[in-house]
Amino acid sequence: MQPTMKSFGIDHLSIADRLLLVEEIWDSIAAATDDLEIPQSHREELERRLADDDANPEAGRPWAEVKDRLLGKP
Repeated sequence: MQPTMKSFGIDHLSIADRLLLVEEIWDSIAAATDDLEIPQSHREELERRLADDDANPEAGRPWAEVKDRLLGKP
């Protein structure tokens, strides 16, 4: 049986405590990234995108420009 919020009693925690728990869980995952296996298909896609970026550097937009557009700033 998979663990659930109820089986761990997490559903009884306050929102603030649940957020702290999420942060702690995330930090533990980030600390163990060496244990993650990256599928070959993901590696190939990353290489394809990097090559595309190298071949077409003008195709992208600076983050500040994208952010301003999304926020409706002129």
